[in-house]
Amino acid sequence: MTAPKPLIAGNWKMNGLRASLAEARAIAEGARTAKGRVAICPPALLIPLMCEMLSGTNVLVGGQDAHWEAAGAFTGDVSAQMLKDAGAQLVILGHSERRAAYRETDAIVARKVQAALAAGLEPIVCVGETLDQRNAGDALAVVTEQVRASLPPELAGQAFSVAYEPVWAIGTGLTPTTAEIEQMHRQVRATLTTMFGAASETVPILYGGSVKPPNAAGILHAAEVGGALVGGASLKAEDFLGIVNAL
Repeated sequence: MTAPKPLIAGNWKMNGLRASLAEARAIAEGARTAKGRVAICPPALLIPLMCEMLSGTNVLVGGQDAHWEAAGAFTGDVSAQMLKDAGAQLVILGHSERRAAYRETDAIVARKVQAALAAGLEPIVCVGETLDQRNAGDALAVVTEQVRASLPPELAGQAFSVAYEPVWAIGTGLTPTTAEIEQMHRQVRATLTTMFGAASETVPILYGGSVKPPNAAGILHAAEVGGALVGGASLKAEDFLGIVNAL
C-alpha cells in the first residue's frame, strides 16, 4: 500500500478578517515546495475570498464545521453543500471544542461526516481524550470508541483523515511525549484497519495539540504521524511555514 501523503492543516478557529488574507498568501508562497499537502481552514466568511486568492496554488481551503443536513431551518449553521459551493475542499468535523461547547456526540459527528462526503468534501475527523480520562488510564479506550463511532461505513474507499488531538494539550502549550503520541497513533491505525481493511493504510493520522515550529519535527517524524492539525500557530505565515517545512 502507498504510505499516506502528509497533511498539515491550519485551523484558524474564530480568528481572521479580510486583512488576514495576506497571511494566507504568504503561506501559499512559502508552501510551493512543501513535501506534503497544506490546507487552511478559515472562518466560513473568508472561504470564498481565500479560495479566489489561493487559486492556482497548492494550498487547499477547508471549513471548520458543517451541519448534517443539506439545508433547512437551522439558523446560524452552515451546510457541507454551502462550504463546497463556496470553494472549500475539506472540512474539520468533531473538533473537541465542538464536542465540548456544543455537546456534539460521536453519532452527530458521524452524520456530519456523511453529509461532507455527500457534498464532495474531504473530512478531517477529530478524536481525543480529556486529562481526566488520560489520568484514569482510559485514553486508548476513549479514543478507540470515538474512532469507531465517529467514522461511518461510507468512508470506505474515500479520502479522509483522522486528527488525534488530546483535549488537554490544545492551546495549553502541553504536549504528550513522543512515546504517548506513537502509542495512540498506532491504536488509531489498528482501529482503522479493523474498520476499513488494508485501504486504511493510506489514511493520514494527524496530530493536533500545541504544535509549534520548535516541536514540529519531533512530532511529525514520530511513527504513524501523518501530519498535523495546527491551531494558533497557523495564524502567522512564519510560524505555520515552520511547521510545514518540518516534514
